Amino acid sequence: MEQLLAWERVVNGYVWGWPMIVLLMGTGGLLTILTGFIQFRHLHTALGEVLGKVFSRGEGRGSVTPFQAVATALASTVGVGNIAGVATAIFIGGPGALFWLWISGLLGMCTKYAEIVVALNYREPDESGTMRGGAMYTLAKGLRMPWLGTIFALLTALAAFGIGNMVQANSLAESLNASFGVSHALTGAVLVVVTAAVILGGITRIGEVTSVLVPFMAVLYLGGGAVVLALHASAIPHALSLVMDGAFTGTAATGGFAGSTVMIALRFGVARGLFSNEAGLGSAPMVHAAAQTDHPVRQGMYGIFEVFVDTILICTMTGLVILVTDTWSSGATGAALSAKAFETGLPGTWGDIVVTGGILLFAFSTLIGWSYYGETGIVYLLGARAAVPYRLLWLVFIYVGATGTLHVIWNVADTLNGLMAIPNLVGVLGSIPVLLRLQKQFFSRARQ
Repeated sequence: MEQLLAWERVVNGYVWGWPMIVLLMGTGGLLTILTGFIQFRHLHTALGEVLGKVFSRGEGRGSVTPFQAVATALASTVGVGNIAGVATAIFIGGPGALFWLWISGLLGMCTKYAEIVVALNYREPDESGTMRGGAMYTLAKGLRMPWLGTIFALLTALAAFGIGNMVQANSLAESLNASFGVSHALTGAVLVVVTAAVILGGITRIGEVTSVLVPFMAVLYLGGGAVVLALHASAIPHALSLVMDGAFTGTAATGGFAGSTVMIALRFGVARGLFSNEAGLGSAPMVHAAAQTDHPVRQGMYGIFEVFVDTILICTMTGLVILVTDTWSSGATGAALSAKAFETGLPGTWGDIVVTGGILLFAFSTLIGWSYYGETGIVYLLGARAAVPYRLLWLVFIYVGATGTLHVIWNVADTLNGLMAIPNLVGVLGSIPVLLRLQKQFFSRARQ
């Protein structure tokens, strides 16, 4: 078992190592230049498009409203990684990792925008009438590479059971057991029932639930973090100074912290940011393709908003809470470090409530969001008839994840999840002429 785990860590190190970081960041940089820095020039457009139309139905074909699509995508990306992943990046890479996480988010905003625009251009209804889209359709219809589309669909269907299912169920079960003594079996059983009530209704019900759940969990977590920052306002300038100094000069060893170089800060900051917001992995476009919208670029604006919320707001909140409470050098890491930071920063048991509540809501939202991603992969491979059996199998694996030990599953899930980026980026980069044509068309029409 130890040899297997070691081998998987080596493989995963390559998949999420420098080559993947350079590929994802390079793609984000290239797209940023070619689109005219759209995530900066039109951030106000993205915010207005989403926040101004929360209760509006879109125009055009689709199964969910534009806001329900972005809520489902956020439900999938805002997960345990926003709590544990950011803390791990700071523990290993030092405060400077937060700066590089911001850079990954700023570039990721453009990557997410581009992959959504391209996906909507090639979307099509399946046999049941549900709108489907994603890298598999782009590769098959746009680039005439159906074999690569099949590989992406297979990776999606398999990766979903790991990173979007068992890992989330296990993290939630572990958290409830540690905080309240709830048995893993009970957590698994309840999760199966509650998840079934949502996903068996398909993307329409998933969209209805996430459009309520995501704003609530964001307000809970961001609100708790804002209170911590308000109580420790005098420490914020020093925290920001640590971030900037650590990003360019490294961090000296202190307390239980081993010290960090600039390259370690860069690697772990960027990697955790990309893992959190999933820009470039091709996951979110699958649910955005189901949105009711009159133009691909309009829905692409929601992708900019999505990464902004996930990385610039929620991940930043986690990082700053850890730094202003001066718990980053305590020796704790992962979710335990985030929990310690909130417990230190908030009076009474409120810190534990915010972190445990965040893990619970973030994990559950990822469970229901990723179910649709995996389903889209299997429907592409086997047709719409495979949707319901896949949902039922999804429920079985939730219980397995909640009650099992997942060291191997976690590493395999990370690997499969990372490998999704390769065919997805082939599809995005190969569709740049289509992307730029659609962008020019949309903004020319908007000026008329």
